[in-house]
Amino acid sequence: MRRTEEAATDAVDARLGARLSALRAERGWSLGDVAQRSGISRSTLSRAERAEISPTASLLNRLCAVYGRTMSQLLSEVETEPALLVRAAEQQIWRDRGAGFVRRSVSPPHRALRGELVEGRLAPGADLAYDRPPVPGLEQHIWVLEGALTLTVQDDEHRLDTGDCLRLRVWGPTRFRCVGDTEVRYVLAVVLP
Repeated sequence: MRRTEEAATDAVDARLGARLSALRAERGWSLGDVAQRSGISRSTLSRAERAEISPTASLLNRLCAVYGRTMSQLLSEVETEPALLVRAAEQQIWRDRGAGFVRRSVSPPHRALRGELVEGRLAPGADLAYDRPPVPGLEQHIWVLEGALTLTVQDDEHRLDTGDCLRLRVWGPTRFRCVGDTEVRYVLAVVLP
């Protein structure tokens, strides 16, 4: 089963790399242009477009900001066909292994999504920081299903325990941290402004 999941992740990374390259080409931008707009080195961008590396959540967030998309919108663009129903076994899973983050796209993918559900899992001690929202003013609802999560929104820190839910609009940096000895699992509901 693990080998199948890794192969699926590699296939997603390959399609994602091709989509990132296409988005850049659609705008007539060079790697240098995207590097300047995102703060990501040209070599890292090139390696991500060629699927030589699996992009981190932070890197994808920066690229989503450059291309004006949420992460789910970008990931849905690498799916073959939008569906109305996605069975649990078919939901797209993406991993940032270095950060200890697993992201499951629960909502059926569609390019015109305004709202979506995502399941997030952070390993104990995981610390995931985003320097900007992919779309300014993005509305998010974070509902902790298991564990404890500390969420920093700009300068405000919120501790969420099992069952707690926080609603916010994202205009600046955010930081998700697993503060317990066990994994934190949460639902993230995202609504475009």
